[in-house]
Amino acid sequence: GVTALTETPTPAEAWRALASTNQTLGLKVVSNPGPISGTRPVVVEAVIQSLLEAGWTTNRILIWDRQLIHLRLAGFLELGDKYQIRVAASTDDGYDPAQFYESSFIGTLVWGDHEFGRTGPGVGRKSYVAKLVSQQMDRIISIAPLLNHNLVGVTGHLYSVAHGSVDNTVRFANQESQLALAIPEIYALPVLGDRVALNLTDALLAQYSGEQSILLHYSGILNQLRFSRDPVALDVISLKELERLRKLDGAATVKADLTLYSNATEVEIGVSDPAKIQVETIRPER
Repeated sequence: GVTALTETPTPAEAWRALASTNQTLGLKVVSNPGPISGTRPVVVEAVIQSLLEAGWTTNRILIWDRQLIHLRLAGFLELGDKYQIRVAASTDDGYDPAQFYESSFIGTLVWGDHEFGRTGPGVGRKSYVAKLVSQQMDRIISIAPLLNHNLVGVTGHLYSVAHGSVDNTVRFANQESQLALAIPEIYALPVLGDRVALNLTDALLAQYSGEQSILLHYSGILNQLRFSRDPVALDVISLKELERLRKLDGAATVKADLTLYSNATEVEIGVSDPAKIQVETIRPER
């Protein structure tokens, strides 16, 4: 996958075309749904093995998500112990006061948010970037499952990286219209979007209903991994795949609202028009 994407002859050369070995890589996973419906540890392990063979040292790789409890339950702490790689939660080390997303929409601050307990004009308008992201990694590799999301269609790369990197998310977490505006604008922050070296969709299994719950009877086995520098294109392809599986199983169709993804195109993150997305299929040699 990475050799085809970078047009290089070996995996080592491919990884070094995406980042340098003296840069710390943060492997962003989706752990809340668990090890079956979320990002599968076996996929992350394959990435780790390939990076180590390419010359990265264990202290230059970390696995991260929003909550440590979810990382633990999904098996990532065990994986980190196996390779002596740090596993970290973005909510644990505080937030960077110099890096934030600001909007007029004010929500209810909760414990752990940077401005929790403060009062005054403008409090609650900002979502601060986690120090883990802004200060402790140089490049991000997003590894997201092919899993539906009830509000944005797919728990993909845009949602995973943006929502997992900032605080004060309650204000738009359950508001479809606010998510459609906030997620692309958060992702477009230079400290986030400009640092993403690779997006890898874990499409070994595709679950088209259930979101955070494991519902294997609403799933299809694809046995695919999808690689791109464009998170928007991958997420749009995932939306189409989930709808295909719904139709195949005779499930109720879901009208996907593509506003978030068209907004992402407006801020120049990637391509949201399926007609303009080029897909190359490669089958592994046996």
